[in-house]
Amino acid sequence: MKRKLEELKQNKMKITGKDLIEMGFKSGKWFPEAMEYVNSNELTEVEMMDYLEQFKPVPEMPLLKEPASFRINIKAENELEEINVNSVVHSMEVLMKTPTLVNGAIMPDACPTGPAGTIPVGGVAVAKNAIHPGMHSADICCSVMLTDFGKANPKEVLDAAHSITHFGYGGRSREEQFRFPMDLLTEIENNVFLNDQKSISAARSHLGTQGDGNHFLFVGKSKNTGNTMLVTHHGSRGFGANLYAKGIKVAERFRKELSPQTLKQNAWIPYETEEGKAYWEALQIIRKWTKKNHEVLHDATLEKLRIEKENRFWNEHNFVFKDGDLFYHAKGATPLNSKFMPDITGPRLIPLNMSEPVLIVEGKSTESNLGFAPHGAGRNVSRTQHRKSKTGTFEEIFEEETKGLDVRFFSNEIDITELPSAYKNAETVRNQMEEFGLGEVIDEVLPFGCIMAGDWQKNAPWRIRKRQDRKKRTNK
Repeated sequence: MKRKLEELKQNKMKITGKDLIEMGFKSGKWFPEAMEYVNSNELTEVEMMDYLEQFKPVPEMPLLKEPASFRINIKAENELEEINVNSVVHSMEVLMKTPTLVNGAIMPDACPTGPAGTIPVGGVAVAKNAIHPGMHSADICCSVMLTDFGKANPKEVLDAAHSITHFGYGGRSREEQFRFPMDLLTEIENNVFLNDQKSISAARSHLGTQGDGNHFLFVGKSKNTGNTMLVTHHGSRGFGANLYAKGIKVAERFRKELSPQTLKQNAWIPYETEEGKAYWEALQIIRKWTKKNHEVLHDATLEKLRIEKENRFWNEHNFVFKDGDLFYHAKGATPLNSKFMPDITGPRLIPLNMSEPVLIVEGKSTESNLGFAPHGAGRNVSRTQHRKSKTGTFEEIFEEETKGLDVRFFSNEIDITELPSAYKNAETVRNQMEEFGLGEVIDEVLPFGCIMAGDWQKNAPWRIRKRQDRKKRTNK
């Protein structure tokens, strides 16, 4: 670098992009502006180096030689579970070599979600001054809300809720949309990650919708009081998915610059950057929207039945929680510690499956749980594996597994991958919660019935059109 500076000085030459590269700088969008500034101001060597200091490349961060420590709050109790647990632990070992991570934990409902190094469902990863979009996934702020309907008839509550809720693809038509809070809209419009038309449109039309997969609307009775409870489970829908897609792109840009060795799914946005602060604010807006997404369904059901709620509480279990300079990425893990939830109003909710109670729990932070509990029952096998393992018709399987319950699929098509047998043994999860100190059950919502999306893709609009086109071609 010194020789290059001497050469430029002796020949009274203007600095070029090639010169900057030979001086050790990485090519970037800042090159033209920097060359113009240096050349037009005829800077001295010292002045030029002082100016260029701001553009010096940041040293790359290699992967950790050994994984950062993480706690294992799960154990295998049969051969199938052993395969699952070994896969989860291996994935965490790879994940915890990410240079930002300082701590982690695995919950009893843990199951792998991708190639080794991808945070599993039931995983907690603690990063210092970094937000990893891939560790909260597209279903940002997946969460559960409970409303106490007092002594209301559970069937009447389920029927009323069924007439109001929305499962499956897309959002509500303009005529069916809920009134959108103007203060929330203002926050959305002022955030660089959220203020595009696609995000705003999704925020409006997806309000009061529940999506598909394992999301549900559950009605049951409190074991302690006998009161009827409504519980919903869903996340931020297309609104959150749009933020995730943008976050992944920004994180990838930083990954290439800061830590090319880091796996793409573990890329991060440094919190101290302008992008990091804006992304964190966007996450908080998504959180507000998702809470409102639950509330509008619960409130509309109360209004239809002309009932006043007796109690309500909620918690997310798929989010990023901040404590000082540490960011706790909970991919399917329920926060026990109240410091993670600024609006905490009651205990936490842990659903298991449609035939099991929703657990109402409280608990304290320990070195092992890091302030978290499981988020549900989890799976030992994939949906495809489960589907292949079943014999008999869907109707027979459904009838066998839902006896005594009022179980409905919004699409009127059975999804056997959401039946109880698709999930881990609920008793095992509860036993391991107690064994590892992951929350104390203080009440249970005993199941009456539930609504899920079902196999909505079977009769999705594009599939219907495809069948119609095929029929037309056949009739010609």
